[in-house]
Amino acid sequence: MFAATAILSLAVWLFVAAAEIYTPLHAWLHGGTIPKDDDDCAIVAIAHGKVETSACAVPATVPMIWIETAPPHENSVFLSSTVFLPDGRGPPVFSFLS
Repeated sequence: MFAATAILSLAVWLFVAAAEIYTPLHAWLHGGTIPKDDDDCAIVAIAHGKVETSACAVPATVPMIWIETAPPHENSVFLSSTVFLPDGRGPPVFSFLS
């Protein structure tokens, strides 16, 4: 979107600059003849440097991010054993594994 706007603005500016230099194009834009006494079109304003700029005071908006967290709910299915079995004492080995 920004690139398309920039390209369109550049094309319009170059067209107006070409009409500033090439008098028949300027006359064609006016419908055939350029008014001699009061020609206050954009092409003449650019040619004479009558382009005024002004500063725009727009307050910056700060995006507000809202993150809601719930307290953790812990459920444990497995309990860790605190008793260690000595060697040779453990769960039985199934006969089909050996």
